[in-house]
Amino acid sequence: MAHFAKVVGDTVTQIIVAEPDFFDSFVDSSPGKWIQTSYNTTSGVHYDPETNEPSDDQSKAFRKNFAGIGFTYDEARDAFIPPREYPSWVLNEDSCLWEPPIAYPEVDSDEQYDWNEETTSWQLIE
Repeated sequence: MAHFAKVVGDTVTQIIVAEPDFFDSFVDSSPGKWIQTSYNTTSGVHYDPETNEPSDDQSKAFRKNFAGIGFTYDEARDAFIPPREYPSWVLNEDSCLWEPPIAYPEVDSDEQYDWNEETTSWQLIE
């Protein structure tokens, strides 16, 4: 089985699991197109579902990231891009994921940080 994303305009509106030959006889009269996506692909790398390590066969890495409803499909990059979490975050052209302008701090044991868009910085959660 494979995963397919329904893309209307450039937005993912639906995800289904089907055999690729399902589309040989499937009649979809609604606007949009179906594009295959890989459940085990993140940042352009396919991960083995058993080990969570990069797969030996990277031909299974489809379209940078597993699609989700609300994701954008960028045809020029042939990539699924998640919604931007914060206006200050920038798109990593290699991974097609949004990244903060400041790296997440190195943490001591249980410290956790949350992004503060107002100050565009990481704030320690107390």
